[in-house]
Amino acid sequence: MADGADPGRFRSLPLWEVGERRSKVHRPRTSTEHRCGFAAPCRVLVFLTVALRIQFSSLGVWKNTGQKAERMRFRMAICLAVAAAQVGCASEPTDKTPRGPSTDPVKVAAHGTNVVQPANRSDGSEPLESRISTPRGFQRVAVEPGGFGAWLRRLPVRTGRPEVHLYDGRRKVNQSAHYAVLDVDVGTQDLQQCADAVIRLRAEYLFSGPCRDEIRFNFTSGHPARWHEWRDGIRPTVAGNRVSWEQTAAADASYTNFRRYLDVVFTYAGSASLERELQPVDDPSRPEVGDVFIEGGFPGHAVLVVDVAEGSSGQRIMLLAQGYMPAQDIHILKSFETIDPWYRARPDGILRTPEWDFWHRSLRRFQYTGCERTGGQTPD
Repeated sequence: MADGADPGRFRSLPLWEVGERRSKVHRPRTSTEHRCGFAAPCRVLVFLTVALRIQFSSLGVWKNTGQKAERMRFRMAICLAVAAAQVGCASEPTDKTPRGPSTDPVKVAAHGTNVVQPANRSDGSEPLESRISTPRGFQRVAVEPGGFGAWLRRLPVRTGRPEVHLYDGRRKVNQSAHYAVLDVDVGTQDLQQCADAVIRLRAEYLFSGPCRDEIRFNFTSGHPARWHEWRDGIRPTVAGNRVSWEQTAAADASYTNFRRYLDVVFTYAGSASLERELQPVDDPSRPEVGDVFIEGGFPGHAVLVVDVAEGSSGQRIMLLAQGYMPAQDIHILKSFETIDPWYRARPDGILRTPEWDFWHRSLRRFQYTGCERTGGQTPD
């Protein structure tokens, strides 16, 4: 891509109404895993071409006509149509599970707990900060103890370089984009994709401490979805592009119910809504742990800065993590630079990642909540 090209070149698509559940399909630069958006038309085309072939044969259209050339051309047209239909639908997943919010029990991670625990695991995974060392001459920047950045540094990373798997257990086709894989479950539906992975980790951080009531994300329509309301049994009712919240369930503060809340957020929120919630970073060459590179749109993408280090010259480097489509293991991205998997932070220009290109100036930052600013203490 030329330096003047727009890496967010797909962002001109219209904004979905909130009443239309997001398809959760983003268009990557290189992937054959996307759902076939023309699956039904493809099947209709196959059916029609076969039916026409049978009909013409039964009517004896070409019997004893001597028009062999026309017959051959028609047969070739049928073959090409069927072949095109098969190619167009070849990448459609075989899984037909409804894509709405899950009501099934939350899938328990292999290590025996649902909650993302930013600490050593008995299964051999280890914290990110000890799993991935800094390049020579760089040291990790200081972070606020107990803050989002410190929490991200303690995220568990699986040993070695395991494969990235999709939500349904299938192997991701592109296994060349990741350096390491987080030991975090992806759920059981095709929901936790790009921006959703960022939302998941931010929400898990807040849920893990005293600031649970601060968990809030906006739907694409702009309507807020607050965890404390969901916890108290208040549920959204969607009508067109309007959302109202009503008391329809019993109060439930469990982690399983929290994950159901996140399923709804994943369904009705995305990169477009998350980008509007985040604050632009004035100087992208000075990223902080927990920042987000994001291109909001339909499709759009987001990657999370999960660690930052600095050299003696003041040059900052960063580790990036992403989810992708279909929903898959959150993983640390490889870098095209000599300091792989670290990326150099720059004030401008294009940030090239294995499956998406961003502008460096697309860096955004979460706003600290009132609870975070006071360390979870109630102000006097």
